[in-house]
Amino acid sequence: MIENIHWLGHDSFKISGSRTIYIDPWQLEGEHEKADLILLTHEHDDHFSPKDIERLRGKNTIVVGSAQVWKKMNSVKILLPGQSGRFHQITVNAVHAYNVNKFREPGTVYHPRDDQKVGFVIEMDGSRIYHAGDTDLIPEMDNLKNISIALLPVSGTYVMTAQEAALATGVINPQLAVPMHYGSIVGSEEDAQRFKSLCDCPVKILQKE
Repeated sequence: MIENIHWLGHDSFKISGSRTIYIDPWQLEGEHEKADLILLTHEHDDHFSPKDIERLRGKNTIVVGSAQVWKKMNSVKILLPGQSGRFHQITVNAVHAYNVNKFREPGTVYHPRDDQKVGFVIEMDGSRIYHAGDTDLIPEMDNLKNISIALLPVSGTYVMTAQEAALATGVINPQLAVPMHYGSIVGSEEDAQRFKSLCDCPVKILQKE
């Protein structure tokens, strides 16, 4: 299944298979096929890009996002943490994504739990793919089961550090982990390599496409 996972930079991915899924498309380069499904974890500009969404949108494209995304684009179908939906024969489960120790000022985190930002567990073609969104290592990760591939942020500052993400793999126990959220804004390939060195599970560092 890893050959069907394409890293488009930062937190952006394309998942190909029986359907074509994009997650958090942002600053896309080159030509891309139209999406069956676009998933948006939250409303921050580096995750919610109307220009890139329109580039990928076809007449049958479904766009699914958090409640905060819906406030900016009300054609989005909302999934709150704990909710699931089925779109084009793809099952999508929304899960919590929030900060516990990344503060923009004392007492105020970048991604509050109450904002109901999300990650996604996507079930397609016999695989369960977890895109964590912008999150720290949180208790709700204990509920993630039978994950084929975990796409995890590793840059620190706004999300898990490489060390925290490695600890998260011990909780999630994926068959394979892929680092993300580096190379743009914050983080570098050094974070990805450090994550790989700390993990007990297999790790694949993808090249940006």
